[in-house]
Amino acid sequence: MDIRFLESLVAVIETGSIAAAARRENLTAPAISQRIQALEKSLCCELLNRGSHSVDPSEQCLALLPKMRNLIQCATELRDGFDTNGLTGDFKLGAISTALTGLLPELMHQLTITAPHLRLRITPGDSRALYEQVVTGELDAGLMVCPPFSVPKSIKMQTLRHEPLMLLTKEPIEQSNINTTILTHPLIRYDSNAWGGQIALQYLHDNDLSPDLLCNLDALDAIYIMVEKGMGVSLVPAWAGLKSGEVFATPVSDSDDYIRQLVLLYKSIPRRPKALDAIKEILKRTAL
Repeated sequence: MDIRFLESLVAVIETGSIAAAARRENLTAPAISQRIQALEKSLCCELLNRGSHSVDPSEQCLALLPKMRNLIQCATELRDGFDTNGLTGDFKLGAISTALTGLLPELMHQLTITAPHLRLRITPGDSRALYEQVVTGELDAGLMVCPPFSVPKSIKMQTLRHEPLMLLTKEPIEQSNINTTILTHPLIRYDSNAWGGQIALQYLHDNDLSPDLLCNLDALDAIYIMVEKGMGVSLVPAWAGLKSGEVFATPVSDSDDYIRQLVLLYKSIPRRPKALDAIKEILKRTAL
């Protein structure tokens, strides 16, 4: 069975027509039809329900589709394995929300220049979930907050950014008035269940502060907007992409206890070592 024939069938299913699949595959429509007919003969079943203006996958085709996709993926990985520079194929990268907006655009831009055939497959998520996916091998690497515990020897980290804790306010304040401001305004709390949010919670505990809580969010961009609208104040790290404008960010302390570390987490024996090295090098230059 020719994997290219399976790719043509999937193209027909995804585009909704043989003509569209032919354009995507850079083939003629008769060539696509011949490939599918060959598959139907080989599998002894009808794969497409053909109408006058469209085609739909048959019930048998839908049942076989996951296995077809798996075969295509395995064949792609096998082809990529023969790439001498290791910079083709898929690299599965997880990223927290602030990395999605603050680091990934430049990373992807630089990769189009240095490794145009390397395809980043991005998985968004919180640090806790991304950590588990790196550990289990579902992801090749993850951009996340440094875990608040010792990681196993099978895992390595590259620190990308040190992000000090800031108080976001609608109006400028003196650093000496930080605690008073927290107590006299509603607090939009950076979710204390998030690893980064635990740093903000620690500051409140260390300074014996019990402000009025407006809400609990693990979404720094949303927190910024709420502060901008004058709804309250918030303790957050100085994340990549934090804008100056209608909101003022005042450092709360010089202590290392209140710094969020953004890291690239990956296996000590990576699946795609050359691709990982290329990504690490770009992040080293651009994540500061």
